[in-house]
Amino acid sequence: MSATAPSAAAPLHATRQRFVPDEFFGQQPSSTSALPDPSPLIENLTRAVIEILAGARDLEQISRWVTDDVYRHLLKRVVLSARARHATGRAVTRPHFSIGSISQFEPRDGAVEAVVIVHNRVRTRAVALRLEGLDSRWRATAINVL
Repeated sequence: MSATAPSAAAPLHATRQRFVPDEFFGQQPSSTSALPDPSPLIENLTRAVIEILAGARDLEQISRWVTDDVYRHLLKRVVLSARARHATGRAVTRPHFSIGSISQFEPRDGAVEAVVIVHNRVRTRAVALRLEGLDSRWRATAINVL
């Protein structure tokens, strides 16, 4: 009987689905209709990122609005900016800039991509952002300052 007991249990075990914890406990996508207007977040994140790179704002202040990958990317940029300021002897100052045009696109439900033009006295830059609805709020999954 011991030879038949394991073979009888094998088919039962083979039909069982593997538990994937991310399906239940990971980030859950949200529909655009279930989320607030992303325009204020796009503008505020742009302002914050410019100030963070200038050294006038702490990166931690936007940590809840960005994914881990974006946070690490911005952290590298912050370190490089701080090294450049230190090498040239420039002090940290709050940047003076104005937000120009904002172009916003919705490539799919629950995702918004935007390009924000930022003007200051010396140059004009573009900030590209991608927001995705995760856990019933917008989170930046990509931010690039050009």
